[in-house]
Amino acid sequence: MNRATLSMGVLAVVLGGWMWPVAARSESRAMDVSRSVLKIRVFKSGLFSAFAHDHEIEAPIEQGAVETAGNPAVEFRVDARRLRVLDPELAADKRAEVQKTMDGPQVLDSSRFSGISFQSMSVEKIDAEHWIVRGNLTLHGQTRPVIVTAIQKDGHYRGSATLKQRDFGIAPVSIAGGTVKVKDEVTVEFDIVLAE
Repeated sequence: MNRATLSMGVLAVVLGGWMWPVAARSESRAMDVSRSVLKIRVFKSGLFSAFAHDHEIEAPIEQGAVETAGNPAVEFRVDARRLRVLDPELAADKRAEVQKTMDGPQVLDSSRFSGISFQSMSVEKIDAEHWIVRGNLTLHGQTRPVIVTAIQKDGHYRGSATLKQRDFGIAPVSIAGGTVKVKDEVTVEFDIVLAE
């Protein structure tokens, strides 16, 4: 059951870095990767899912920038090999098992597909604080369109997006004959801060 949940987390980490709408200034600004947070949430399903665990994965942003001039844009990069399973309720050995499954060929295959990136195609300002960002996410060697919603407040861009693992060629993990499995959909949550 940990393996199933892990595959969701891996997928989620891939798309984690694409949600930081453009600020009001007309300049290109780097993301402060030391203060920005990207987390992926993977959820269990199946007949015996009560005996499984949801997973929380940390996806450190390697590099990213927001263009605030003329045509607002967002781009970022995540190294899939740096994703970490947090799951504090799991024993260390179980957490290590989930991490190994996530990194392995069944899920992220991070030794082959280490790069996760996002490039915006359009950034739409809904009002003073709300944005919709449409762009291309590359994960597990495949590029697919994604839509991210974000709120800008107090110098932070916060929001979330939902992705399907199968869209990126990842089959959700299942164990015990499918009675415990990971949902295809994963949620990516972010809190992005731009560098001063």
